[in-house]
Amino acid sequence: MSVDYKVIGTRIKAKRKACKLTQEEIAEKLDVTVGYISQVERGVTKINLDLLCRISSILDCDIAYFVSGASSEQSSYLSGEFTEKFSRLKKDQKQLIINLINLQLSEE
Repeated sequence: MSVDYKVIGTRIKAKRKACKLTQEEIAEKLDVTVGYISQVERGVTKINLDLLCRISSILDCDIAYFVSGASSEQSSYLSGEFTEKFSRLKKDQKQLIINLINLQLSEE
């Protein structure tokens, strides 16, 4: 799986706008140039994990959202991955998983 920096940049831009922050404000908080923020948001430059973490903190957003579009705070977190993997199982394996889920739910 390769990292899609354009998608990450698009998500950063959307979240920044939702927070009503300008590129200038983000750049100032991160001590980087506005041009750099512009490049990150367009996916022209690769953002490092440290800076992505700092942006997620400023925008009060789970870092996972920028990378995968999902957040551990969302109710649908991991649903896509579960569905994809579950669909690849054989019938008897699926039944085993359903039984495990039912057992786990009955213990709550």
